[in-house]
Amino acid sequence: MMMTPKNQTSTDKHLCLVDGSSFLFRAFHALPILTRPDGTPVNAVLGFSNMLLKLLDDLHATHLAVIFDSARKTFRNDISADYKANRPEPPDELIPQFPLVRDATRAFNVECIESPGFEADDLIATYAKQAEAEGIEVIIVSSDKDLMQLVTGRVSMFDAIKNKKIGPKEVLEKFGVGPEKVVDVQSLAGDSTDNVPGVPGIGIKTAAQLIQEYGDLDSLLARASEIKQPKRRQSLIDYADQARMSRDLVRLRNDVPTDLAVSQLQRQNPDPQQLLTFLNEQGFKSLMAKVHSRLLASGENIPDIGGRPVTDPATTPPSTTQYELVQSTAVLQDWVTQARFAGAIAVDTETTSLDESRAELVGISLCVKPGHACYIPLAHRHPEPTAELDFSEASAKKTSSPQAEPLIQIPIDEALDILKPLLAEPSVLKIGHNLKYDIVVLRRYGITIKPIDDTMLMSYILDGGSHGHGMDELAQLHLGHTTIKFKEVAGAGKSQITFDLVPLDTALAYAAEDADITLQLHQMLKPRLLAEQLVTPYETLERPLIPVLVDMECEGIKVDRENLELLSQDFANRQATLEQDIFQLTGHEFNVGSPKQLGEVLYEEMKLEGGQKGKSGAYSTGADVLEGLAAEGHELPAKVLAWRQLDKLKSTYSDALVEQINPRTGRVHTSYAMAAASTGRLSSTDPNLQNIPIRTEDGRKIRHAFVAKPGCTLLSLDYSQIELRLLAHIANIDVLKQAFHEGQDIHALTASQIFGVDAKALDPAMRRKAKAINFGIIYGISAFGLSRQLGITNEESAAYMKAYFERYPGIQEYMDRTKQFCREHGYVETLFGRRVHVPGIHERNAARRNFSERAAINAPIQGTAADILKRAMIRVPPGLAKHNLATKAKMLLTVHDELLFEVEEHAMNQTSDVVKKIMESASLPAVHISVPLTVDVGHGASWGEAH
Repeated sequence: MMMTPKNQTSTDKHLCLVDGSSFLFRAFHALPILTRPDGTPVNAVLGFSNMLLKLLDDLHATHLAVIFDSARKTFRNDISADYKANRPEPPDELIPQFPLVRDATRAFNVECIESPGFEADDLIATYAKQAEAEGIEVIIVSSDKDLMQLVTGRVSMFDAIKNKKIGPKEVLEKFGVGPEKVVDVQSLAGDSTDNVPGVPGIGIKTAAQLIQEYGDLDSLLARASEIKQPKRRQSLIDYADQARMSRDLVRLRNDVPTDLAVSQLQRQNPDPQQLLTFLNEQGFKSLMAKVHSRLLASGENIPDIGGRPVTDPATTPPSTTQYELVQSTAVLQDWVTQARFAGAIAVDTETTSLDESRAELVGISLCVKPGHACYIPLAHRHPEPTAELDFSEASAKKTSSPQAEPLIQIPIDEALDILKPLLAEPSVLKIGHNLKYDIVVLRRYGITIKPIDDTMLMSYILDGGSHGHGMDELAQLHLGHTTIKFKEVAGAGKSQITFDLVPLDTALAYAAEDADITLQLHQMLKPRLLAEQLVTPYETLERPLIPVLVDMECEGIKVDRENLELLSQDFANRQATLEQDIFQLTGHEFNVGSPKQLGEVLYEEMKLEGGQKGKSGAYSTGADVLEGLAAEGHELPAKVLAWRQLDKLKSTYSDALVEQINPRTGRVHTSYAMAAASTGRLSSTDPNLQNIPIRTEDGRKIRHAFVAKPGCTLLSLDYSQIELRLLAHIANIDVLKQAFHEGQDIHALTASQIFGVDAKALDPAMRRKAKAINFGIIYGISAFGLSRQLGITNEESAAYMKAYFERYPGIQEYMDRTKQFCREHGYVETLFGRRVHVPGIHERNAARRNFSERAAINAPIQGTAADILKRAMIRVPPGLAKHNLATKAKMLLTVHDELLFEVEEHAMNQTSDVVKKIMESASLPAVHISVPLTVDVGHGASWGEAH
């Protein structure tokens, strides 16, 4: 099969002993908590399986075993009851994975060995001794320092994470002595992690010096009276027995009784049926695809697992990498030819900034097959002679000076002329990870990229809610590969340099890897879309939205700089007035923005009740605390809240937006995150336009600073109560559906239903309560949450909710049905097939489980609303073009359920009619909503006027 030893002769014998416990804990901490459909955590199992598969791929061994600890209590606890007593209990999420990693080992047909009363290290020592006696080379896969005492000429160690071999030289560097003296040094120095006491006051360095001078521990202790340093001499005399006991604790046993001889550890290929069945049971789809590709490459028959065979990912991940620095047009032309022949190519750009609207292109990387990638430097430069640069250690080793080697680069215009036809060629698929960023950057250079695939969005559709979708995390999760981090090549903090100052050889390794990993992820993830029936949401919701968002981000929106500056001045003046009022109330000045100082004023000086200190020792002064104090009639907290609101508006919006005006366009260009919210909603950054407060007058003033260019108006189209409408449809509530068809006031209807009052006799407070319940139900609000929102008792809110569910029993049925579906499958679905995974649905902690249940209830509703808006956005550009409006109306922003356009004044009515029709029919023909989707329309010179 795919895991047979490579480059072995019949006479070669190599034994590989894997420290299973080390693998397990590293795997657990490397990946976020993941659960299979029944709720069992499996992140450590997945990481362990990936690491084991990679080891099997790379291994040159004829004999193999994974060694585990059988229990925490061993013979060493009889020597010292305190041995390892201070180690914390394993995390709750890890405990159920202990047996599963053993099952994983057996599924790979690898011997899984443990022995009661002994540690894994003792078994490793025993097998290493036996193998060495038989003339067999031994490699121990671990970085555990305790195992370094076993290193000899025929026994070495290998750190699989750092890809580093550990021999006698490395042991000497670590302990200051050779492997044969490691036990003596550890006996003196002790080990706080394992509660090995050693000799007080003696560390590794001192212990090594003493052993080098006196030869061994026994000789040292016998001659302790000769030590010149009084304190050290007395410590060795007083704690001699403790040092000997420590030696018994750290010295590994090499005589553990074993059931299997070394000859019985011969490496075997796994049984495909057994291995794929195990991986399928854990839900490891990408790992199944990886194993499947190896089976294909070796000509094995592919078993049908559970009636759902894994789709062929076409190629096997590479065992080696070939990265090339492209510095001539001839070599670049060759890569273009390779790309055309391959029919698909991964593309990634390196730039000077994460702000895509201002980033300058530095270089482009390409990958045509796994392990075979290149980097095309275009705008690297030498640092200025006076610049103080802190290059990474790796960079320092490769170049003694930033100007040590000449920068050979193809002129940027010449290189882009060669690449431009390829990147637009219809017959070559361009693959990226967060490709929207690269498209925006390259568009400014006159380059179009199409057709496209995006691995970030594939992951988002496949596993939304399960984990993050950044390349680093996905590489570790699906490929078992730790990527080079940006800070490793460019530094961090104040010493960080821009990518154009990174040396070319360092840039090559980093940039080419990005393209390589992107292609490998594509080969892992794309087959899963078909196998898991998620092609439609990817190809109809996410991928076609990329060019739409690119257009919006490039267009940007005009802001009124003078308006913002006046707002900032107004906010600052009012803050100053509030500060004087606050100082007058306290009798002295203090830093109003300091939670610590504020807490001392409130609870120590003013003696207000209810002060609670956090872990830092400071009083809690969050908004909820201050609101509670203000509600009790205290003036100071109310003024601080007002001050904070002005400070937030000033720093986050009126000041920041001025700085974010692009000098090239004179407009603000937000960036939309497509794979952030698990429900499918878009979020925006730089600036974040989702959180502009609109419930206060001051917050609404910010929107008035977003304006139309001369001759145009801003047109806002906003879905009306779309989530409530979807709740009525999904939960099939006839009375609500009828109300929406008739255009009734839905909140007045709800108030009438639950309070038993005629709609005409309702007072505003009743309607407000009904509105809170209506929207709260969508988010799975609790009685406690509702009571806080309405300022009523828990008993009152519980009674309101009870009446609500009695009047609308279908809603409770929907909630129960949704939670049960989520428990069984680990995810919920929108009406358009988007899956939202809810990993915490099986949490044992009630608070976290309840939170996940509320998320499960909300996700199909909010997710469907997000899908509908995305479908509308995708249809708007061709709809405008069809009516000759493409040059007259530009879609600028989307916030929640709203679309904002900049439209030539004479085309406003026609644009409004076209877009409104598109939005109200966006669910069709895929889904027929049983209530009308209605859109509110507004327009004006500013966003504030239009909304």
